Amino acid sequence: MSVSFVFPGQGSQSVGMLADLAESYPQIDAAFEEASDAIGVDLYRIVREGPDTDLASTSVTQPALLTASYALWQIWCSQSPIRPQQMAGHSLGEYSALVCSGAIAFADGVRLVRRRGELMQKAVPDGEGTMAAILGLDEADIIRCCEEVDGVVSPANYNAPGQIVIAGTRHAVEQAVEACQQAGAKRAVLLDVSGPFHCALMLPARDEFAQTLSSMSISMPTIPVVQNVDAAIAADLNGVTDRLLKQLAEPVRWSSCVATMIGNGSTSFVECGPGKVLSGLNRRIDRSVTSFNIDTTDGLHKAIAEIA
Repeated sequence: MSVSFVFPGQGSQSVGMLADLAESYPQIDAAFEEASDAIGVDLYRIVREGPDTDLASTSVTQPALLTASYALWQIWCSQSPIRPQQMAGHSLGEYSALVCSGAIAFADGVRLVRRRGELMQKAVPDGEGTMAAILGLDEADIIRCCEEVDGVVSPANYNAPGQIVIAGTRHAVEQAVEACQQAGAKRAVLLDVSGPFHCALMLPARDEFAQTLSSMSISMPTIPVVQNVDAAIAADLNGVTDRLLKQLAEPVRWSSCVATMIGNGSTSFVECGPGKVLSGLNRRIDRSVTSFNIDTTDGLHKAIAEIA
């Protein structure tokens, strides 16, 4: 059984996440303590107690999710000798994958995504940008609908066949939603997000983030990481960092990432993070693969037993 590990992005967080595992595995407390020290924020208090609005803040969500994913990876490594053939992460999850593959030190990764979140929040004032999910409409039709409206709007996440997220200015996204509905979309709805990610509105954040990224110590992953912007594995370090920068303002090609991992031989996927978003997308992308979730004690034990 060839295994890939995949790491979720924003939207998978919830107050109380990993509480079940934290009772038995000290890696969770240890990871959150190290992360909190790295950025001077009591992340675990927010994760355990909330409120949801604090956890949903991009500059909190990103380090909290990376820490949760890293803690689960640490637990997996302590409980199973199986290591993945390859990794990938959805948006923010790409940083989790790079940390767990040894390309970025954990504390550096937490600081990096904290800064990424701050810049993404700053790039577009609250309320001026948004995102929308378009279901049941072809990619070409969605692109055409975006091109026909006034303002900045474009595909941001190619999540699965028939499931694409668009992002841009609020007015342009609202117009594109109406156009997609008229074009026959089964569903087209605005999302409750803190910003219009992975579109041209994030270019100012990308330019500032380049300075932060250049100051970090990054090495080649010890486990290959399929990256979002082109669903490919970088051949060198410049390729890794270049793709990270492009990812801020270019769409996440998640469906293609999963297809690449399947093409490379993966038959099973472990979702290394809270929630089951990526496992749900796997069922839409290719129902022949098996997905496991390890964010609960039962899920972890099941995955270890079946993959072994």
